[in-house]
Amino acid sequence: MNMKWLGRLLVLWAVVCASGYAQIEPVGDGKTPGPLKAQHLTVELVTQHPYVYPGGEFNAGLVFTLEEGWHVYWLNAGDSGEPPHAKWTMPAGITATDLKFPVPQRLPLGPLMDFGYEEGVTFPFTLKATEKAKPGKAHVEAKVDWLVCAQVCLPGKAVLGMDLDVLPVKPADEKTEEPVGAIGSALKSLPTPLPDGARVVVNATPTEFLVTLHSPDKGEVWEFYPFDQEQIKNAAAQRVESFPGGVRIHLAKAEELTKNPAELHGLIKLDDGWGYEFRAPVSTAAAAAIPGAGSTANSGPTAEIWGFLGLAFLGGIVLNLMPCVFPVLFLKALALVQSAGEERKRQRSHGIAYTAGIVVSFWAIVALLLLLRAGGSQLGWGFQLQSPGFVAVLAAFLFLFGLSLAGMFDIGLSLMSVGGGLAAKQGYTGSFFTGVLATVVATPCTAPLMGAAIGFALAQPAWVTFAIFTAVALGLALPYMLLSLQPAWTRILPRPGAWMETLKEFTSLFLFGTVVWLVWVFGRLFGEDGVDRAVRLLAGLLLIAIAGWAMRRWQGKWLGVAIAVLLIIGGVAIPLTGQKAAAEEKARWAAWSEASVQQAHAQGKAVFVDYTAAWCLSCQVNERVALNSDEVQARFKKGNVVLMKADWTKYDPAITEALHAVGRSGVPTYVIYPAGGTAKPDVLPELLSKSIVIDALDRDLKDGDLKDKDLK
Repeated sequence: MNMKWLGRLLVLWAVVCASGYAQIEPVGDGKTPGPLKAQHLTVELVTQHPYVYPGGEFNAGLVFTLEEGWHVYWLNAGDSGEPPHAKWTMPAGITATDLKFPVPQRLPLGPLMDFGYEEGVTFPFTLKATEKAKPGKAHVEAKVDWLVCAQVCLPGKAVLGMDLDVLPVKPADEKTEEPVGAIGSALKSLPTPLPDGARVVVNATPTEFLVTLHSPDKGEVWEFYPFDQEQIKNAAAQRVESFPGGVRIHLAKAEELTKNPAELHGLIKLDDGWGYEFRAPVSTAAAAAIPGAGSTANSGPTAEIWGFLGLAFLGGIVLNLMPCVFPVLFLKALALVQSAGEERKRQRSHGIAYTAGIVVSFWAIVALLLLLRAGGSQLGWGFQLQSPGFVAVLAAFLFLFGLSLAGMFDIGLSLMSVGGGLAAKQGYTGSFFTGVLATVVATPCTAPLMGAAIGFALAQPAWVTFAIFTAVALGLALPYMLLSLQPAWTRILPRPGAWMETLKEFTSLFLFGTVVWLVWVFGRLFGEDGVDRAVRLLAGLLLIAIAGWAMRRWQGKWLGVAIAVLLIIGGVAIPLTGQKAAAEEKARWAAWSEASVQQAHAQGKAVFVDYTAAWCLSCQVNERVALNSDEVQARFKKGNVVLMKADWTKYDPAITEALHAVGRSGVPTYVIYPAGGTAKPDVLPELLSKSIVIDALDRDLKDGDLKDKDLK
């Protein structure tokens, strides 16, 4: 099971274990500043001074004190949620600014990530008095609403009020002091502008935003929070690299983001909850290399690059054991033994020429890949693994290579016959082109052995890509280079045998596993049509399997090559072109109303009502896991069930009454109203699965039919 879905199921299980339902009736009568007790929190107004005067202003705050395990939200709530709001009723001459939001914290919940505050938080604001403020008593009132969440989310409301003395002039004994207490702490925790001399540079790659902070005082803890939604993957790890005078944060782009924003509005969190707010234009130019970058607690890139270089080098060495490469190495080693009378210097020169052939070949491959990558972007391939065309082509070629490694046909033999003439030449030219030949015939074996290193290389700047492929080349060339230095070591080489074929077939399993993953990725790119598109890709892979059979059936003949090429083209085209296969349309959700339910019952239809809200995280997960699945939608259609959504994102008294009628006062709530309207509504549990919904439909639709027949 995919870990993301597993995380969602764990979230839903926690929903079942949670208690409490939505608090929607406001607490307080607007006469006192609080504290007022609501579900899982208390809320109150606090002020710096109990008075105002014309032309003056002072700080105040909205304070939430939360029960353990509960949280409220930041300005951008993350993957779910809603920040607190305050609507003011003021006398003439007195105004209040918007609530200000302190630096938040990351709040993971299963596979998702929210941004907010636990334990307690104060949202500061400023009260101002103009010359129109009349001396005397002034009453200010705030209607506050919020969403408090743990495993379930509960909306809440309060009406808070307080009386202020409006003085005619500024008091002579008023002291200019920094606010203390909750207000003082909140003001200190607000994000600040970048200090003098600091700047932020934002670069966009196909899959990431690179946020580079240049600041002499950069602190020790770094997290990024976006002010705008659907820009980054909120739950993704934020990789940080530190360098003298700054840090760089790697942020994975949101799947919903199809175009880079003109600017990035964000907050960089540093030590002890303080941070910088910034706006910076987004550049698509390659990010500048950072001087002296080193690893941090979040694993900087230097160690990572060295790790992948080592992996690539070891992978190149292992390539020598492949059955298409090892015979080349073995024959060259025998040639060294036969030329034992030659000068040691000449033998070393043969090793250098062989190594040069491999390195130059790999450099040519890298240059071609970089040109294709650049050209693919200009042609609209888009974000590589976010591009259906890229994923389909990659899956097709990996599947083809996997078939070759598994023994259906042998790409290596065909390629070796092409380059064998040049490799057979004598002298340094022969050694050089033997290296070229080794590179060519090793290409099908590269992916399963070094997929991680090469995948990392292709997502990096050009110099990193060249460095990693050079490491592969040097690893591939190393054994022969060592033998050219010490020809006597050829006696330790194992002889070619059946073990090599077994090793080659085993490596095909890694390729096939990668293809399975790519099919899943391909389907996810099409949303609701994902299953259909994944099946089309599988059909294309079937054609490619037939192409492999044709290459084996007519090995080395133009007929086999022609048939295979046509089938491969068709295999790639099927998932990307053509009309969508005929399929039942998913039932559409209608807006809920009591009249609509009665109308459906008058037509003899059962009704399924999804009581939901945009801020309800568990509601969204239930819809993805169960309600919108093909199996459940098919059962809805079979039973001629009318689907309705009762959207409680904003308070609706009619929905509240309907919830109370079935013994609930919050969301998520799911109710089946059997046909005819006489049977008792069936309230499903908060935790949904496909089987729970289908079993309930089987039970309730059958019971409803029986009751209708009895009535007739």
